[in-house]
Amino acid sequence: MDLDRIDVAILEHLQKNGRATTLELSEAAGLSPSPCHRRQRLLEEAGVIQRYVALLDQERVGLPVSVFVTVELAEHSDQSLQRFETAVADCPEIMECYEMTGTSDYLLRVVCADLGSYEQFIRRLLAKIGSVRAIRSAFALKRVVYRTNLPLRRPAR
Repeated sequence: MDLDRIDVAILEHLQKNGRATTLELSEAAGLSPSPCHRRQRLLEEAGVIQRYVALLDQERVGLPVSVFVTVELAEHSDQSLQRFETAVADCPEIMECYEMTGTSDYLLRVVCADLGSYEQFIRRLLAKIGSVRAIRSAFALKRVVYRTNLPLRRPAR
């Protein structure tokens, strides 16, 4: 979908404040409320806006540990890949999972309360997936940059 300047203005405002009213969005987009609301609905129907969420403070909810985990599989059959992806899809500690190129097959971002809960996560889930050959963990010391807003305004070429 090609986004025009009005779409971008609506999306940027919603990324900053998902609870923005139609009036606030219309002011941000320079459009009257009714057409602005229509634009927002079209963006939702097109799947550009997938859902509205509340972003929580990871530390304040008792999950201060972030671990980046690389996983190498022993085999790369469709069945093996699907088994791994199905196993990790339902695990709430896994915030993100990417299939990768290079030396590892998957990269996970995992959150947990402490080192012990991470160990239990490894034993309960990752170590039990049949085709996992290697698991490597890197613990984040501190978050330097964290964004949820996509950079919609790209520099002109």
